Amino acid sequence: MQGKTNVHLKDFDFIFENSMVRVIANRNSPEITIADLKIGPFEEGNDYELPFWVARELEKARMVRFRQEELLDMPQLHKIHWKERVQGISQIAALPENFYPKLRWCLERLRENAVKNPDKIREYMKANQLARDIINNRVKKIVSLASIPTPTNQFLKNLTEEELLLYEQLHGIISEWREKILEVSRE
Repeated sequence: MQGKTNVHLKDFDFIFENSMVRVIANRNSPEITIADLKIGPFEEGNDYELPFWVARELEKARMVRFRQEELLDMPQLHKIHWKERVQGISQIAALPENFYPKLRWCLERLRENAVKNPDKIREYMKANQLARDIINNRVKKIVSLASIPTPTNQFLKNLTEEELLLYEQLHGIISEWREKILEVSRE
């Protein structure tokens, strides 16, 4: 298991929360300090790069908006879903960087919108179903891959960090099980 045995899914979220994202200022704003971190000043319409957790808070305050490429939206989810379904069990599509944290963030935003506006419930439910289908399809492929004694690097390179962790854990369990099944009694 290539050194990831102490890594947990929460670690990937922490990394994402602290990754840099691009935003656009909605208005002019002086420099502010958040947890000993100086942010700004901002000029309306200009691009800035901020840690995700800061950008999310500034978005809530309507000071900035995320650039479109930082977001995961319904058209992207549909495209990813389609790609995953058309590929066979032995193929797995590459996902956008930080896919799973962005997916959770997308679903969170859609759920919040649905709570505020009941007309948005259908969109949230559709996104949730697409997300589940994508995850289920990929998990099936990862389980299949993990049962192969020596998988190809071509397949592994399209796994996200979270999926690679799952693969390594499953591959270890299956390999150990296989060895024990074939173990000859020494009595």
